[in-house]
Amino acid sequence: MYKLLLTTLRGLEKIAAEHIREIIPSAIIDVKPYGFSGILLVSNVEEIEEAVKLIREKIPEVEKIFPILAQTEANIEKIVEATLRVVVDKISANDTFAVRTRRRGSHNFTSIDVNIQVGAAVREATGAEVDLNYPSKIVWIDILEDLALISVTDGKIETKKITPDKPWIRDFLRKISLVQVPYDGPSEACYRVGVRIGRAVQTFEIGEIVVAPFKTCSGESLYYFLKGLLEGIESRYKIQLKTYPWKPRKVKVNIQDLYQLVRDRRGEPIIATSTRGEVIVTALERKAEYILKGKRISILVGAREGLPTGVFRFSTITVDLSPGVTLPTDFAGFAAIISMITVFEKLGLFPQVGAKSRK
Repeated sequence: MYKLLLTTLRGLEKIAAEHIREIIPSAIIDVKPYGFSGILLVSNVEEIEEAVKLIREKIPEVEKIFPILAQTEANIEKIVEATLRVVVDKISANDTFAVRTRRRGSHNFTSIDVNIQVGAAVREATGAEVDLNYPSKIVWIDILEDLALISVTDGKIETKKITPDKPWIRDFLRKISLVQVPYDGPSEACYRVGVRIGRAVQTFEIGEIVVAPFKTCSGESLYYFLKGLLEGIESRYKIQLKTYPWKPRKVKVNIQDLYQLVRDRRGEPIIATSTRGEVIVTALERKAEYILKGKRISILVGAREGLPTGVFRFSTITVDLSPGVTLPTDFAGFAAIISMITVFEKLGLFPQVGAKSRK
């Protein structure tokens, strides 16, 4: 009987297997069983806990470790029977659980079929409630052709981008209006800077980016900057559509004269960025509550020669993002957003994910 199921990145199976043999000489390792990549099945191991400890501490090529508690045929009824024999000692009525089936090969049932039937049986046998999002225990059913392997692990083995104890920042990001002075220079440089800024703002899905010249600029430079900006937003947005479990929000692009913008937004939170400003952490801590109460938070970012100093009088705070260092145009807005998230999270001003519904 197999004792451990290990996962690796594709292409690292043999390397991981060799390292395991070095630290556990008795181990018999089936590399890519049935031809399935990213899997190692380990047998002939006596001290399971010690083996798990050694692999976890010494072999980074192994992604996850699943001690196998039962092995049976790839038949739903037999999977249910085998699972019930092992969960009694692993899951109590005070736990929550989820069933995760990873099915490889051809079968006359689906992974969902297994999840439903095993989940119902475990719930009845243990009295534990099902929690598909953040369970305290997970029952893993790995089906490899005609073989079914059953494991039970702590729910923390699943690493997720969003968990109940993390801060919820998406509502805050939607308030942000990045006011960017356009980059003026050679066409190719303007385009590349625009692309990088576009990808950055779409990564955060902020409310909008306003391209804000404050004096006469080259039409050709502005064209290529806007072209790059829109393409950068679109390229990142397409990736988000494919990978996010929710529908991403495409960042709006507007154009307005910088001086008119600060007039229009007087009385709103406005953060100007300049090497002449005060340290950003100190400034944000002092004005945190006022900034977060705003329906819109404007961040002013210059290009090449920086912001005109007259707009500082219209700003809530003027901040130095990195004292002693002049940041490039395409990094300044990105740095300001990350700094704000970090400071406000440290102050505990964001709600936790568990208190918010995903939007």
